[in-house]
Amino acid sequence: MKIWVPSRAAADVLCDLPEVECVVYDGTGPHPAGAEEVEVWIPPLMPVPDVAGLLGRMTGLRLLQTVTAGVETYRPHLPEGAVLCNARGVHDAGTAEWAVGAMIAVLRDFPEFAAAQRRGEWAYRHTGVLADSTVLIVGYGSIGEALERRLDGFEVDVVRVARTARDGVHGQDELPELLPRADVVVLLVPSTPETAGLVDAAFLAAMKDGAVLVNAARGGVVDTGALVAELRRGRIRAALDVTDPEPLPPGHPLWTAPGVFVTPHVAGSTPASGRRTLRLLRSQLLRYLAGEPLKNVITGPY
Repeated sequence: MKIWVPSRAAADVLCDLPEVECVVYDGTGPHPAGAEEVEVWIPPLMPVPDVAGLLGRMTGLRLLQTVTAGVETYRPHLPEGAVLCNARGVHDAGTAEWAVGAMIAVLRDFPEFAAAQRRGEWAYRHTGVLADSTVLIVGYGSIGEALERRLDGFEVDVVRVARTARDGVHGQDELPELLPRADVVVLLVPSTPETAGLVDAAFLAAMKDGAVLVNAARGGVVDTGALVAELRRGRIRAALDVTDPEPLPPGHPLWTAPGVFVTPHVAGSTPASGRRTLRLLRSQLLRYLAGEPLKNVITGPY
């Protein structure tokens, strides 16, 4: 059975499995030969060139296991007969930790103090604080749960929002009533047609003065032009691990907009995520070889 894996580390945890041939393809350079013979493909973290064309040649594909929670790059082009699984859970710790750090950094003015340090300036002033805040988590799944666990002890009120309401979780249709109450709005929704441009001018206008928008979802969830306009007004601030466009090109208005803290899509890029990814890959392949039910199968909306 031929498996394309994204790294030598992935090959090392799978190569001892019976009748498994691992081919490393990290997304750089030309595709390896024999795409039509690949039964299991584990793509790299960053999308590879011409996903549609490559999947069109993978006529023998039976399992596509991503190393990301998002599957929007692959789902529209999945060959008939193949199962799509994501890596739900492996990036929870890193992403949740980034979100907590980002909101504290913005509220406590860490980027501004770092700039003052480089200038050799003692820039004393009062700052905001996370304590006594209301944190609205938009997209309350496994990462949202991990974020709430990490916020426990910070003396905040957590409000949960998901696509549809359930016990203890508000539906997305309730956002117009919830946004004015939130001091921090954290975006953790998947990239779908329904979430594209979710954070538009109306969404941002509904946020309270001084609120912080934290985007650890996908750049396309936010209308960048509308966000830049609000940042320039000084009414809200933002912490962004993802942007639209991405990578953010030199000279883009987001680089110099006031009140924004940008990191280059690093929330889940941690040793913890790497370790948990390898554990998931091995357990998933063992399940596949044994004919057992797979984890994180994507069916219907997600």
